[in-house]
Amino acid sequence: MKKISIVVLFFIAACSSSKQISKTTSLLPQNIAVTGKVFASLYQQQAAEYRALCLQAFNIARLRVDENLQTTSGKPKAIITDIDETILDNSAYEVHQTLQGKDYESASWYQWTDMSQADTVPGAPAFLKYSASKGIQIFYITNREERERNSTLLNLQKFNLPNADNTHLIVRQGTSSKEVRRQQVAASHEIILLMGDNLADFSSMFDKKSMDERQQNTDHMAAEFGKKFIVIPNPVYGDWESVVYKYSNTLKTAQKDSVIKSLLKGY
Repeated sequence: MKKISIVVLFFIAACSSSKQISKTTSLLPQNIAVTGKVFASLYQQQAAEYRALCLQAFNIARLRVDENLQTTSGKPKAIITDIDETILDNSAYEVHQTLQGKDYESASWYQWTDMSQADTVPGAPAFLKYSASKGIQIFYITNREERERNSTLLNLQKFNLPNADNTHLIVRQGTSSKEVRRQQVAASHEIILLMGDNLADFSSMFDKKSMDERQQNTDHMAAEFGKKFIVIPNPVYGDWESVVYKYSNTLKTAQKDSVIKSLLKGY
């Protein structure tokens, strides 16, 4: 009888163990493409390290401005800057979407920008105001659309940012590439710095390029980073994410998760 009891108990324990393994397996990360942005947003909002990286970038930018002021130019001097995650912090939008299990949506994005409530990236206002005080014009080249112009200006003006006017705000017109818009500014101004969170904010060499090309072009232009190109950290989104999906806008969340898992390195 004891032997039978022992066998029965062993069988029950085995079944219980099997259920536990099954339960654990079901807890493996799901919807990484969406939920993974929770930690990235937390980092952006709360990490002193993120703040330090931004301040470091703008400290270097100020040094470059001071150096450039020692030289003369036949054209007015200008800085070209991106807006989102370079000057304005949209992490509140990311949190709003992620907590609903959603990724970026154009409709909800327009609702967000219409509110003109984005905070500023650490160090951005002080740097822009310092540069403007030295006679440098600020041009905001953004891939926000024409429909977002007024709300974007209101958001910039809320923090008394320099040159927050229609002349200096250059929104997206058709293509997402900023090269033509940069050249328009360069025709009348000497561009002393470009600032952005996305490599395409600096050069067409990064427009819709493959992952390998982006890495190679980054190495090729290494001397420009911290010199003429000032990069602001953005762990939440950008072309670094889009290239993972080969710039496809049709992938479902499960498909994105599969791509992410295929690229991650572990042991």
